[in-house]
Formats: sequence, structure tokens, C-alpha cells
Amino acid sequence: MCTAATYCTKDFYFGRTLDYEFSYGEEIVVTPRHFPFSFRKMGLRDSHFAMIGMAHVADGCPLYYDAVNEKGLGMAGLNFVGNADYKEDVADKDNVATFEFIPWILCQCATVKEAEVLIKKINLTKTPFNKNLPVAQLHWLIADRKEAVTVESVKEGIKVYNNPAGVLTNNPPFDLQMFQLNNYMNLSAKSPGNNFSNRLPLDIYCRGMGALGLPGDLSSTSRFVRATFVKMNSVSGDSENESVSQFFHILGSVDQQRGCCELEDPLKNVNGSDNGSQEHKYEITIYTSCCNGDKGIYYYTTYNNHQISAVDMHREKLEGEQIIRYPMIEGEQIQWQN
Repeated sequence: MCTAATYCTKDFYFGRTLDYEFSYGEEIVVTPRHFPFSFRKMGLRDSHFAMIGMAHVADGCPLYYDAVNEKGLGMAGLNFVGNADYKEDVADKDNVATFEFIPWILCQCATVKEAEVLIKKINLTKTPFNKNLPVAQLHWLIADRKEAVTVESVKEGIKVYNNPAGVLTNNPPFDLQMFQLNNYMNLSAKSPGNNFSNRLPLDIYCRGMGALGLPGDLSSTSRFVRATFVKMNSVSGDSENESVSQFFHILGSVDQQRGCCELEDPLKNVNGSDNGSQEHKYEITIYTSCCNGDKGIYYYTTYNNHQISAVDMHREKLEGEQIIRYPMIEGEQIQWQN
């Protein structure tokens, strides 16, 4: 499961958490303007916007989880298991495989509005990258500094939702995620008044009571509410350090710790007997990212390294043809003071 969010101060920031039980060996990947994207049905595109993001590189091709292009348009794919539905090729549509969707949009769109025009012509297909990488069930957050949308391919077709929260998690479908915020409109960053009864002497006994009822569990519905509340009430300075720090604090509100989300009981087989041959599997926040869309700087932390690391796409040769890859820095970086 994952959470994606946007944030604006002086600059525009876009990022996400990747919550899963194992890593595919993802890396920070800069794709320059002349890297040849060979789309399965849409031909070769070797002149396009440059982009930076987190990707698994397979057969020399970056399979982006999230990315931002040089124009400041960001896009992230999040698990949408059980609801995502992809189609066979359609003759009068742009047939784009799901693993191609992020580069297809970021290659040629500078804004959300441009992306929406392109999406009207798209048919997202069920084509796998290869036999070892089956089709992932996803929906997507697309955002620039002015607006955000959620894109879902379901049985009824492709739906594009305006996303005023600038936040996305997993299930249920996005319209239901937004609707549930109605249940929390009483929450506030301010101390509450006594609306329970004017005949009872109820008092504020600690700080933060305006947010009583904010869900704290790890479900995608609760993470959506919590991340939206934190983002919408976030205050920071507009310097780069203050903005980046605040963004990581926003996504830190939905961090997943090893041991809190067990995926199965590996010590029991189907008959209920002990086999003792597997380790427990837990979902954790493998990485958290924050990309400055205006400057093209991709910041990240990992589960095992809380120090913020960064890659600046504009320090690379963006007129090139070869992708530039940076493995994530792992292992805690502790600054000793004595």
C-alpha cells in the first residue's frame, strides 16, 4: 500500500511512500530528452521531456513508480487491487500498457490540463512487461502546481477525478475516498469548544484535542484521511529546506513500521500445522520521496536510512540518450556530535 501527496510553498513538491513487503531493487533514474522510449503499440519516441523519479530498470527500460518531468508535472502509480481493470487493444484509441503510462504522459505533457486531453484518447491495456513482471493493478495521481487529478481504469472505462486534496492512497475508488472526508469535517487543528452539552462542565485537558477522531490505523482509507488532514493543516516556511522537511513530515504521518502490518502467518501451512520454514512478512515503508517539481530535485529516505538524500536532474546531461541511475543509499547515516 502507498500514499502520494502534493505540497506547495514557493515551489511545487510531489512525492509518495512505497509500502510493500519487499523491494524490486528500485533506483533513482534520470531519463534524458533523447532516451528512446519504445512503446509497445505507440511506436518509438526519442525526443521528449526529461524526467526523474524512482524506477525499477528492466531490460534497460525504466519502469517508473513515480516521476516528475522537467516542466514540473508529477505522476505516481499506487496499488488499486480488485478495482483496476485493463482492456484489450482498441482500434481507435492510443493503446498504452500500464507500465508505459507514466512515461507516455510525462514525455509530452507539461500540465495536468494537457494530460487530461491525452487521457481522453487512451486505452490502458493489460499487456505485461514480460512473463516475470505481470500487470500491476494501479491507479494514478497526476499533479502540477495548480491542480491534481486521480486516474482510474475500471470496468466502466477510464475515470478522471478532480483531486482537490492532492492526496491519494489505495482502495476504495477515489470518489469514495473523498466522500468519507465528510465524516471528519469536525476535526480541527485548533482546540475544540464544548458542543456536547452546555449543561456539562467539559474541559480541554491537553493540546491537540481538536483532532480527536483522526484515524491512526494503517488501512488505506485511514491513511487517506490522516494524510489529507496533516497536509491541509501544514504550515512551513517557503525555503527549500523548510519545504522539503515539512513534506517528509506530512508523509511521515502515514509511515508503516515493520511488525505492525503482518501479511500472513508463515508458520502455519494450509492444514494449520507448523512448518517453520518461512519468515514472517510485513509491509513497511520501503522509501519516501519528495521531488521539487520546479527545480527537478528528487529527495528520498528509505526504511533503513532516515537521512534525506537527493539527486538533481539538472546536474545531468539532459540532451543525452542513456538513462542515469543512482541506487538508493541504505544504512542509517548517523551524525555523531561527540
